[in-house]
Amino acid sequence: MANKQGDSEATIFFADTRFERMARRPGGVSREEAIDRAQGAVEELKTDFTGWIDEQYSELSDSLAAIAKDPGDKEALERAQQKCAYLRDVGSTMGYTLVTFVAMTLCDILDAYIAGAPFDKNVTDCHMDAFLLARTDEYRHRRPEDVPELANGLLRVVEVASIVPPSGPKD
Repeated sequence: MANKQGDSEATIFFADTRFERMARRPGGVSREEAIDRAQGAVEELKTDFTGWIDEQYSELSDSLAAIAKDPGDKEALERAQQKCAYLRDVGSTMGYTLVTFVAMTLCDILDAYIAGAPFDKNVTDCHMDAFLLARTDEYRHRRPEDVPELANGLLRVVEVASIVPPSGPKD
């Protein structure tokens, strides 16, 4: 609203939503209770999420071991890329920002391997160790800028590992 001098005031209001109308029915719950329930459900999912991270990590580790035995194993590369992409895409949603960052950098490396860069087990081992650290309670809520040594180190590894050799002489 504008007053006589042209200054404006902010007015806070809550829209009467379908949810609000349902909450007023007998047996409905208040906004605060609904939020508390939703936050509790998310916390339960986060508990299950650590198990999911462990499962994805294990499958990613198996795929990387197969690649180490045969760097030309395209199926193993694709499986590793898929597991890594799952971790990258879901990590931040569940509050594991550092897991997302580690997965993002490993996805970049896997992309380079798919494009023809030589496989380096030390590079993937470095990332797998970073995953183990990033999934811990101590590092769960940390962002890459909170652990600059780790973040910058992984970025340097990506830069070096992503160098794709020339495909051969050009005609």
